[in-house]
Amino acid sequence: MFSRLRSDIQCILDRDPAARSTWEVLTCYPGLHAVILHRPAHWFWTHGFKWLGRFTSHLSRFFTGIEIHPGAKIGNRVFFDHAMGTVVGETAEIGDGCTIYQGVTLGGTSLYKGAKRHPTLGKDVVVSAGAKVLGGFEVGDGAKIGSNAVVIKPVPAGATAVGIPARIIQSKAGESADVATAEPKFTAYGITHEDDPVSQALRGLIDSASGQDHQIALLWQAIETLQANRSATNCVPGDAARQEQFEADKFNQLVGK
Repeated sequence: MFSRLRSDIQCILDRDPAARSTWEVLTCYPGLHAVILHRPAHWFWTHGFKWLGRFTSHLSRFFTGIEIHPGAKIGNRVFFDHAMGTVVGETAEIGDGCTIYQGVTLGGTSLYKGAKRHPTLGKDVVVSAGAKVLGGFEVGDGAKIGSNAVVIKPVPAGATAVGIPARIIQSKAGESADVATAEPKFTAYGITHEDDPVSQALRGLIDSASGQDHQIALLWQAIETLQANRSATNCVPGDAARQEQFEADKFNQLVGK
């Protein structure tokens, strides 16, 4: 029990730069308190003491602002960062090393009792502030859910889901930036500039326009060469752009490249 508590405290110290000491984490972090209180609540629930499990989770919600159904399964080193207003449903499963921020809902869209209604998070998943993950599907290991995203379909391992409804951005080489390196790095709030699909689309358009500008400049240079020895012509490229005018680097800076 104490080794698991030490592990829970250490994961907070590793992921939250504001955490200064073990004592501060133990006494002032409601996310840790919610995890600690969930364990007896889950034990009561799985051993037939349903009311006592619900009452324990109700007390946890009152003191921490984090509502975790006693039937939910939570792995090791799970960090509820701030997490005020977070709701975790009855059949939800949260894997080892996950990080969940404030306002997150792991909810269900089915009303059938006993069915798998809530999502299953794999290992090291980051669910950012305000995200809603709705349904009995799986979110793969190392996946990231962007802030305020509404996820209604499975997310592959290492991918990023952003938007309403969420769009799936595949990771590079099939792995996320968090798990591809020898020393896994933690991405706070689960989002980076490379994960913005709008910026990616704009950068693609900018690169395409830059390439077209280069080709047009080459064409005008070729036309000018062909017409150099002619004294009179109806096609004089005097005002044509013989040099590239499209400032791709400047536009890429504007979209955050």
